[in-house]
Amino acid sequence: MNRFDYIRPASVPEAVAAAAVPGSAYLAAGTNLVDLMKGGAARPERVIDITRLPGLDRIEWLADGGVRIGALVRNSDLAYDERLSRTFPSVAEALLSGASAQLRNAATVGGNLMQRTRCAYFHDLAGACNRRVPGSGCDALEGENRLHAVLGWSEHCIATHPSDFCVPLVALDAVVEVEGPHGGREIALDTLHMLPGSTPEQETALMPGELIVAIRLPAEAAAFSRNARYLKLRERTSYAFAVVSAATALEIEDGVIRAARIALGGVAAKPWRARDAEALLVDRTASPEAFAMAANLALAEARPSGDNAFKIELARRIVVRALSLALEGTPEFMPALPASPFSTITGANHVA
Repeated sequence: MNRFDYIRPASVPEAVAAAAVPGSAYLAAGTNLVDLMKGGAARPERVIDITRLPGLDRIEWLADGGVRIGALVRNSDLAYDERLSRTFPSVAEALLSGASAQLRNAATVGGNLMQRTRCAYFHDLAGACNRRVPGSGCDALEGENRLHAVLGWSEHCIATHPSDFCVPLVALDAVVEVEGPHGGREIALDTLHMLPGSTPEQETALMPGELIVAIRLPAEAAAFSRNARYLKLRERTSYAFAVVSAATALEIEDGVIRAARIALGGVAAKPWRARDAEALLVDRTASPEAFAMAANLALAEARPSGDNAFKIELARRIVVRALSLALEGTPEFMPALPASPFSTITGANHVA
């Protein structure tokens, strides 16, 4: 780990001013940043500790029924908030499917949005990685890549975004509140994370020094509370990133879909919103056939980036399964294996 200056600001403006200096990085729980620093993949010259900034650790319900979540709210506190899990159940399900209980007790929602790829070549200093060293190449292209991107990738980077939490947030039109050197602004979460193109080192739409202070879920998203699920397929039961995942939500009236939301995780460098597939479902009778059509459309542009063609069919099946579970209705109680395709309900179909 390199030597660095440690700064503990007393307010958001102080934090932003400190982070405007090149070579700075914000520190909250550090569940991602500290690991990167220990391994040498991140080498900030100034670490700005934001853990004691006032007002960023609150869950505030808005007059219109939406919710504003401070960036320093802990993942576990948000997941177990009774009103949030009732109003936005897929968000709670996604949070509880990520990492371990110990990490959820430490990690913050703002940090979750800003976590970086888990691609092995990004973490391996001996490997070429355009995200870590622009222009150095991408060893993942010819290396171990069975879990890499099938949507939105380029020859410069085939990494995927690791967050579970972000997938339902994107599906529900979450908005990120940001403070920076030039004041505050809002960014649709769907546009916060960037596809690699020819500049994979530009991972987000944040400007230098900008700090995420809150995430906001609109009141309109609460209309999906009765039929919303997050489904995640992983290589082991817990403490594993998604091979593929899906957040789905439906508004149903007399068996007809009036509105739909679909987002995928583990398939691209950002949570992938399938808007065309959503539009296809509107005014159709909810059925396996309709769900299969939507899944095919959601993955229509997918292509392997290496030894991962299987992820395309797997993602199609996960979308169908997630839509089917959403149609059945949000569980009254959180499943024993949150977000798992392996239901704990006796007699449930485990075939994805």
